[in-house]
Amino acid sequence: MSRKSTTSAEPELFETGRSSTLPDDLPPAQLSENARIILGRRYLKKDESGRPVEEPEEMFWRVARVIAEQDLRYGASEKAVDALAREFYRLMTHRLFEPNSPTLMNAGRPLGQLSACFVLPVEDTLSNGRDGIYDTLRAMALVHQSGGGTGFAFSRLRPSGDFVRSSSGVASGPVSFMRLYDSSTEVVKQGGTRRGANMGILRVDHPDIREFITCKSDVTQITNFNISVAVTDAFMEALRRGEKYDLINPRSGEVVGQEDAREIFDLIVEGAWGTGEPGVFFIDRANHYNPVPKLGSYEATNPCGEQPLLPYDVCNLGSINVGAFAKLDVPADAPVDEKIDWDGLRQVVHLSTHFLDNVIDANQYPLPEIHDLAQKIRRIGLGIMGWADLLVRVGVPYNSEEGVELGRRLMAFIDEESKVASEKLAEQRGVFPAWEESIWGPDETCARDADGNRIRPMRRLRNCNITTVAPTGTISIIAGCSGGIEPLFAVAFMRNQAGVLMPDVNQDFVRIAKEQGWYSEALMQKIAEEGHIHFPEVPAEVQRVFVTAHDVSPQWHIRMQAAFQEHVDS
Repeated sequence: MSRKSTTSAEPELFETGRSSTLPDDLPPAQLSENARIILGRRYLKKDESGRPVEEPEEMFWRVARVIAEQDLRYGASEKAVDALAREFYRLMTHRLFEPNSPTLMNAGRPLGQLSACFVLPVEDTLSNGRDGIYDTLRAMALVHQSGGGTGFAFSRLRPSGDFVRSSSGVASGPVSFMRLYDSSTEVVKQGGTRRGANMGILRVDHPDIREFITCKSDVTQITNFNISVAVTDAFMEALRRGEKYDLINPRSGEVVGQEDAREIFDLIVEGAWGTGEPGVFFIDRANHYNPVPKLGSYEATNPCGEQPLLPYDVCNLGSINVGAFAKLDVPADAPVDEKIDWDGLRQVVHLSTHFLDNVIDANQYPLPEIHDLAQKIRRIGLGIMGWADLLVRVGVPYNSEEGVELGRRLMAFIDEESKVASEKLAEQRGVFPAWEESIWGPDETCARDADGNRIRPMRRLRNCNITTVAPTGTISIIAGCSGGIEPLFAVAFMRNQAGVLMPDVNQDFVRIAKEQGWYSEALMQKIAEEGHIHFPEVPAEVQRVFVTAHDVSPQWHIRMQAAFQEHVDS
């Protein structure tokens, strides 16, 4: 394989003008063939004919160098920047950490937009020059064109049939404008490489809530949106009691009707079971943990729902492959904690936090409002992937008390170490500018629970928000690991990624099968065709550990998410 390209589709672009040439002494990336296919189709720089003009190693070095160079802003030497770039390169090429896709695609290139997650406001006016319906539509197009995804709350829009004074007509309602945004998304491809992605959210007390819940019952409609209902505490209390709750016109703030909470909840569940839509966003609970409540409230999330954001807010994500920290040479009967490289994980958490903070400075945001808020609160989202792999390698079933407790301890460790890293960055660079009035600062009016106790201890942090667990759909393929905190999808299957069918076979299963002497090509073929491993040839203990998504009951999915959520900012 050629390590250096001889042509370039665009000029080498680093803030300081340095060359992106890959140093000869850097090792090749540890990538699977599937990973190289994905990188070639979607991530690598291409010429006008669509042919890649860089190798994956050059891409990783391009990213590592651009992100490391931000240390120059804070007084680092050229030698220190080079050493840091090499560490960042190691993180990515050894599959220990990967940033979100826009960072891999755009760092060191003219577009320069490095974040995946945005939320834009939608006001109840066609245009006011800033965040009216059509102003936001234009902003959405700019974000999509730069490679980002957008979330919207349509809850401020008056309901369908409501009076419009300026035209003496009637309003068409939130769902009609979602269709407008959906159509626009269809014609704007994200950064030329990604399909546009949106999240549409409506409060459960909006008068159009029934139309919203069912707007995607026809799966050919509004195809560029995920949708979620913003569920309030008042609704959940009415649901618990079996009572009705008030519907409120957002234009007037007046109660205009009622709905039966259990009917609405059943409608949500029926939709989620039938088509996967809608989800739910517990909006009051999210705002209880909003780190900067004086700057605004959460109304919406990013397209996949893991990151609540303020209007014009942004978050750059990155995920640690925790499966890489299993010690495979430890005896099977050793305690689980001895099977995990906690010191190595700590080092990677600190480096990854540093990487993501630097992304904020390297980023070229599509709107000035986004740039200003990003600099003010410096939100990052460090998460994990490879969780199912780690469980397999330490011999713990996903659907077990031991698995849930290990998830809780692992995320507590990552969350605390990422905050220690953020504190160290704050010592060198200063706290985020909105720190004093945040839940982390000394402001006595913030960060209190119902009993008057702080919900977070005062800490001098560089970032208002540090941990987020994202789905990691594509970057987990690059890292060759399981996605997010999900169980294994299957032990062997054919994956359709970017239009290419690729075999996906769990290498830990193959390794164990060969070590224990029961591997055969016929067995692997049967597993791929049937979609499970419950065959006589597979030992019971292996079946117990290699549980897949369809083996895991909904309760275990929820319990695992709850365990991680205890130690995740978002």
